[in-house]
Amino acid sequence: MCECDEGWFGDACQFQEECNLPSKKSKALCKNPEGVVCSNRGTCHCGSCMCNNKDNRGLVTGRFCECDDSECVDEDTGEVCGGHGQCYCGNCYCASGWHGDKCEFQCDISPWESKRRCKAPDGKICSNRGTCVCGECNCHDVDPSGDWGDIHGNTCECDERTCHQTYDRYTDSYCTGHGQCNCGTCDCKEGWAGKKCEHPLSCSLSLESSMKKCQGTSNVPCFGRGQCQCGQCTCYPPGDSRVTGKNCECDDRQCENISGEICGGYGYCSCGRCICEEGWFGKLCQFPRSCDLSEVQSKELCETSDGVMCSGKGSCHCGQCICRPQDWWVSGEYCECDDRECDKHDGLICTGNGLCNCGNCECWDGWMGNACEIWVGAEY
Repeated sequence: MCECDEGWFGDACQFQEECNLPSKKSKALCKNPEGVVCSNRGTCHCGSCMCNNKDNRGLVTGRFCECDDSECVDEDTGEVCGGHGQCYCGNCYCASGWHGDKCEFQCDISPWESKRRCKAPDGKICSNRGTCVCGECNCHDVDPSGDWGDIHGNTCECDERTCHQTYDRYTDSYCTGHGQCNCGTCDCKEGWAGKKCEHPLSCSLSLESSMKKCQGTSNVPCFGRGQCQCGQCTCYPPGDSRVTGKNCECDDRQCENISGEICGGYGYCSCGRCICEEGWFGKLCQFPRSCDLSEVQSKELCETSDGVMCSGKGSCHCGQCICRPQDWWVSGEYCECDDRECDKHDGLICTGNGLCNCGNCECWDGWMGNACEIWVGAEY
């Protein structure tokens, strides 16, 4: 047990009794990436979350009280992970020879034999696409319906996501609808060619020339926002006037903030870039050029709970942090976020179908998945 110095309290003496932070700033520092104060599992004190812990078992933890280890408790025995593993943020990591959501099942084969059975032809355990449980691979199923997923096989060696074109995320069609996907490889119908059967042999252009014509200045055809066929791009989703251009290079969704507001209400969008009104600037026209705050007042609003200006990764203007533009991945109210942590699909952050918000993808309507890679909107 820690014996705290005067003016401090908490299990690790992490809370200061007197708080000099404004209430608004304190509350902002306690919000998790979804904008919920202390994940609704605690109270905010001077920019730090005090997690609610019944029976003083310390099961709710994390900077934002985001971890609830009560999910690891065995209802029958009351033990964490059945006494056969460790709980990390609500998930059990079982000791050797045990498995199950709460480490409740014992395996009757050795760990060595279990790994041997799970080893794929390339030598990787479950092809790095699943979890080995007592000699059997549980593949990471990416199909939201719960039916046969895109990853399957005894050692998860088949990844049928490789049969999808970027635009095919809008449909259930594999191999562009012109072939059969067999364990991640497309067998094309007569008259079609390409890794994903995307090129008609009737086209006067070669496959390479067609792809090059569709790429434009991007490294993927149609900027990852459309279908390339015989050198011509068809932008997706159909009917969405926000995605336009010869190579689908203009994506006006990039001008929207998380609330869907265009250029903060202080500008207009031109080919995915905000043109700001006089007196405003920023990627989304979110910064006023002048304000009534003094320099001292402005800096107070830009300091984190530990007194660092914009987390040391930006400058302060009118009480708002402007994160360093050369470090594109730095974001957040206090430049505290690393957007490199956002999931990618086809090399695109949030698959181009959402916004990266403090390391998590916020998907646009009709999309879901860690990387906003799954279309759940209207069929077409």
